[in-house]
Amino acid sequence: MRIIPLKAFSDNYIWVIYSPDGSKVAVVDPGDSRPVIEFLEENELSLDSILVTHYHNDHIGGVQELKNRYHCHVYASRHDQLSFTDTELDEDDTVSLFDDSYQFSILHLPGHTMGHIGYFCQHLSGHDLQGQSLVFCGDTLFRAGCGRMFEGTPDIFHHSLQKLAQLPPSTLVYCTHEYTMANIAFAKTVEPDNADLLELEQNCQKLREQDLETLPSTIDSELRTNPFLRCTESTVIKTAERAEHKSLSDPVETFATIRQLKDNF
Repeated sequence: MRIIPLKAFSDNYIWVIYSPDGSKVAVVDPGDSRPVIEFLEENELSLDSILVTHYHNDHIGGVQELKNRYHCHVYASRHDQLSFTDTELDEDDTVSLFDDSYQFSILHLPGHTMGHIGYFCQHLSGHDLQGQSLVFCGDTLFRAGCGRMFEGTPDIFHHSLQKLAQLPPSTLVYCTHEYTMANIAFAKTVEPDNADLLELEQNCQKLREQDLETLPSTIDSELRTNPFLRCTESTVIKTAERAEHKSLSDPVETFATIRQLKDNF
């Protein structure tokens, strides 16, 4: 499987998935149609399908125009009830792309929005992702961060993040925003002595200086550097306890506190 990013707005990525023969593509969360249309025309490709993670406009703003122009198939969350959807999806549903070449299992990931879904593909073959797994997780999990909790509760959002944390450690994580350096800056206030986090900062800074994306990440990297996946670690708990001026024994409480600290960062 070959995957490349298209830049949109100030910090969005629209992920492009190539078919095995390279003649067709699918796109994930096209908030803007223009970069997709330009890419398709420049490379003489056809658009086969669109995968949507949630209903926010910076993820769906280009869907209707792309559907009108290319008559592609649109997959989206059953919970979002979007008018352009051809196939509505929920937990444990399956999406097959390019004549069953790629199979995605659907993860319901409420928290950022209640209908948010992710697309998980295991045991890839071909090109440079041989044997890998990957997940398109929208705004649920970012590199060294997570999305804002617009609709869910801490318990709901924490559960969704734990669902992602339990994927195979080598799973590639494709989120939809280039928020990495800002997320790392906050994560350092939570765990200033986290050696893995400090190394990540150096590596990602070099990428950004070259205007390169810091994505994808991996589940393993997030478990070592992302405070929102580390709410049982003593260093993260202590930061939350200092903010709350009390002891915290529940990881959900720690998550809620760290999320609030990030909101005010």
